[in-house]
Amino acid sequence: MSDSPSDTATATTARAHPRFAQALADLGLTVDVRQFPEATRTAAEAAAAIGCDLAQIVKSLIFAADGEPVLVLMDGASRVDLERVRAELGAKEVGRADAATVRETTGYAIGGVPPFGHRTPTRVLADRGILEHGTVWAAAGTPHTVFPLDPPSLIAYAQGSVVDVRERTS
Repeated sequence: MSDSPSDTATATTARAHPRFAQALADLGLTVDVRQFPEATRTAAEAAAAIGCDLAQIVKSLIFAADGEPVLVLMDGASRVDLERVRAELGAKEVGRADAATVRETTGYAIGGVPPFGHRTPTRVLADRGILEHGTVWAAAGTPHTVFPLDPPSLIAYAQGSVVDVRERTS
């Protein structure tokens, strides 16, 4: 493969989900989408395939806050604290969205949801812990594809607000 920008963009587009590839093109963003024969559906699977720390994986999780979808970006080694999300949003109730809601909102299946390029714009909360790494990896629209990006750029492209919503450890 050549190193020319057009060749890189073509390779990126070929590996990414078409919706995500279009989002990258619309943003003028070229990333190195990597495809793996084994699934990278979970953070642990992705970290093992890439050879990075679990915390360098960004999970894109859809929750329902008072019935409205919200995207939470969380590092792969941490869990979301629903009470902290509820407080951050000023919501009465927050819970995990079901698979149908995730697909309807984002256009992607669980395990392949990228941090941006969704069917429906949603509010995005990015946990501050993501910023602790020089490079993070996120899904590129399928359970077999991921891409690296620096955390500030990833959060900016996702139009996320930096918040503290991870579960506290004792």
